[in-house]
Amino acid sequence: MSIVIPSQTELLITEYESSSALTDRLSGDELTPIRLGLFGEVGGLMATSKKFHREGEAYTAHKGAVIEEFGDTLWYLSALCRRLRYSLEDIVVEAAQGEDVSSVFVADTLSKAHISPDRTHSKQKAFDELLVCLGQDVAELFSPDNGADLQKKRLVAFTRTYLRALHACKIPLAEITAKNLEKVRGRFLEHDVSKLPDFDSEFPEEEQLPQCFRIEIKQRRSGKSYMRWNGVFIGDPLTDNIDESDGYRFHDVFHLAHAAILHWSPTFRSLIRQKRKSESSVDENQDGGRAIVVEEGLTAYIFSQAKELNFFEGQESVSFDLLKTIGNFVQGYEVERCPLNLWEKAILQGYAVFRSLHGNGGGIVIGNRKKRTISYEKEG
Repeated sequence: MSIVIPSQTELLITEYESSSALTDRLSGDELTPIRLGLFGEVGGLMATSKKFHREGEAYTAHKGAVIEEFGDTLWYLSALCRRLRYSLEDIVVEAAQGEDVSSVFVADTLSKAHISPDRTHSKQKAFDELLVCLGQDVAELFSPDNGADLQKKRLVAFTRTYLRALHACKIPLAEITAKNLEKVRGRFLEHDVSKLPDFDSEFPEEEQLPQCFRIEIKQRRSGKSYMRWNGVFIGDPLTDNIDESDGYRFHDVFHLAHAAILHWSPTFRSLIRQKRKSESSVDENQDGGRAIVVEEGLTAYIFSQAKELNFFEGQESVSFDLLKTIGNFVQGYEVERCPLNLWEKAILQGYAVFRSLHGNGGGIVIGNRKKRTISYEKEG
């Protein structure tokens, strides 16, 4: 079946190619990291299939994982084509010629664009078999270059198998591209601060998180930490609640970082009694007990990872895997609208203040929601 490409508007593949290029932070002249990345994502696809065989319907994250791995594979394929001076669109079009798929790659039909089955073709290779073929094809991309023609032939062969595998699992290409771009843009592109979500803007001032705050956190001789805002103690005295002391008694600073930078912290909101009660659904679903448990659980999880990394000291970034886990953790809550790099900012700034609090036995935490910053001031 021939490929269908209306000519009156920009092609989706072209749009995807240019948009994904903006998120490419790898060296533009090195092929090995890109090939390794592509190989790794194909391996990720195989891993999702293995987990599905092992766990069956209990593997509830199967579809989401497949969509993510297909998207990441396409990202690396686009990056490889770019470095080899090929158009991703040309490679995809050539790969689709004569195949049992039809492809609509038009920007204004993003919600409908998909790889769809050819109803006249009755036989289809099993998805697992196609993944094995995809692994063989990606291995060929590591072979020594033998001229531009062979190089392009290998790219086309890999892309053809990719399209077949996508066809087999019946996931729309538009869903693959849209979710991949959303993820990589949120991780790698800076965002206009004025366009970042502010979850309090439609609520009265008395229900909003404070725009600016100075909060004293102090450790007493008992080993417990106390938090005070505007001269009033808030929350409960905290200990590390673990046999080997690790400073978790100062973990309220992470809730303050969430409030200042993400404009979200059901825990802090509860401590200062500024829940959004004027809208019952928000009060119950976004500011209620379950949301607080989610934030507390996420904070404890990140802390367990941070302990292995010296609490992010000397680091300028947070691993993409950790950020993706955070994204999955907060699904269903308003904070899921925050891009991953804003979470990265909250983590790095929050842990910088945490290290100062821990090292000095307390101090003053300064939050500014307008600037989306949190900082530390030593007590005078």
